[in-house]
Amino acid sequence: MDFSIKAFDTKNTIATAKAGVIAVAVFENKKLSQAAKALDGAGEITAALKSGDITGKAGTTLLLRGVKGASAERVLLVGLGSDETVSEKSFAGGVVAALKVFSTLGTSDAIIALPATEVKERDVNWAIRCVVQSAHESIFRTDGQKSKKDPAPAGVKKIALAVPSNADTKIALAQAVAIANGMDLTKELGNLSANVCTPTYLANTAKKLGKDYKFDVEVLDRKQLEALKMNSFLSVTNGSEQPPKFIILKHMGGKAKDAPVVLVGKGITFDTGGISLKAGPGMDEMKYDMGGAASVLGTFRAIGEMNLKLNVIGVIASCENMPSGRATKPGDIVTSMNGLTIEILNTDAEGRLVLCDALTYAERFNPAAVIDIATLTGACIVALGHHKSGLFTRDDEVHNKLADEIMAAGKNAGDTAWRLPIGEEYNEQLKSNFADLANIGTPGGASCTAAAFLENFTRKYTWAHLDIAGTAWKSGGAKGATGRPVPLLSNFLINRV
Repeated sequence: MDFSIKAFDTKNTIATAKAGVIAVAVFENKKLSQAAKALDGAGEITAALKSGDITGKAGTTLLLRGVKGASAERVLLVGLGSDETVSEKSFAGGVVAALKVFSTLGTSDAIIALPATEVKERDVNWAIRCVVQSAHESIFRTDGQKSKKDPAPAGVKKIALAVPSNADTKIALAQAVAIANGMDLTKELGNLSANVCTPTYLANTAKKLGKDYKFDVEVLDRKQLEALKMNSFLSVTNGSEQPPKFIILKHMGGKAKDAPVVLVGKGITFDTGGISLKAGPGMDEMKYDMGGAASVLGTFRAIGEMNLKLNVIGVIASCENMPSGRATKPGDIVTSMNGLTIEILNTDAEGRLVLCDALTYAERFNPAAVIDIATLTGACIVALGHHKSGLFTRDDEVHNKLADEIMAAGKNAGDTAWRLPIGEEYNEQLKSNFADLANIGTPGGASCTAAAFLENFTRKYTWAHLDIAGTAWKSGGAKGATGRPVPLLSNFLINRV
């Protein structure tokens, strides 16, 4: 899909615009948007509303051909609800409805002239991102591993956005396209079967990104991880035939002296639970347990395309969690990279075991901030459903500021998070009779105890944890990776420039 900006004024009016289709807004009280009025010289749009052919209710559409007031071949009326305040939901719903109609038309180009500046508590840049992200979602395909591909989508391939053409909107469009491309990569990686998307595959994807966007990329193998004493990470991979990969990407777009932001991704390419074997139903979805790693790679795809003027480092700890005669057993004790000993009471609580060594490794970068991203706990889905990612940080001035930054970035991107608590009371639940820590807590607050476990390995820098177990993929008929939290992370990094 190609996107552009097309500004209209008194000299270059929307009525004279040449296009296969123009989408304009109408409202429930039979009012027309400014763009719709400009095309209603013969009263055809007003007549359509009065006749009840379209109600103006959010998400309704009506396609008109040969409208006398328009040079375009077709005019698509899109309902946005009340004209008093166009809500974010109704605008987004209108965009999706328009794109659905676009996919059925015998034309390749369109103009979207919906009232981008009238959305409540949003600006035109948000509207641009909404259109681009929705358009990418509408054409995203999941048939990459099918022997017979689905029919190629027909209809519109080029979309012009009727918004002011200035430096801000041009930057917003470029950023929107880059973020959407990053989300596509994250979804593609997540949807691949685990026999294809192995730790080695993720490492090779990172190398390709490095080549395409001039990132420095380093991949550490088992011997190097043993030398670093990453015994917690290695305990997870013991039962697998697939070699572990520890991936480091560096985008040094800022000043040499500036401390980097470090993104740490959990990359379990398949999670059986190990010896603490998961139940069979739904286990196929454990290919998505590398959602944190995929989101780091997708975010790097976005910031590479934007050439973001910021120092960002990605750290991905990737392996499989499999049962075998070599697999780690419940009750085993391992020593992590920072020297803390861990009693592994449940081998299905493996994400924190790979992340704790990755978080210790992040110390060497003297980071400005570290955010780890992980499909960590089913308990987070119980708490927040599939709507918001779980956000955890320490409760002090520095970390409260970081949490506010992350929450604001998520709200702006429509990729929201909700803050949950950690603290010493949750660490109390992780006490072990035989080691410094247990890898699971006593019953209750499982997402909080998981985050508290990670916090023990982050005390030398500013840190936040995102639990994306409920937001990284969808189940059921709509099964597939979502691309989250690439929009949140990308906006967070953009705001730090």
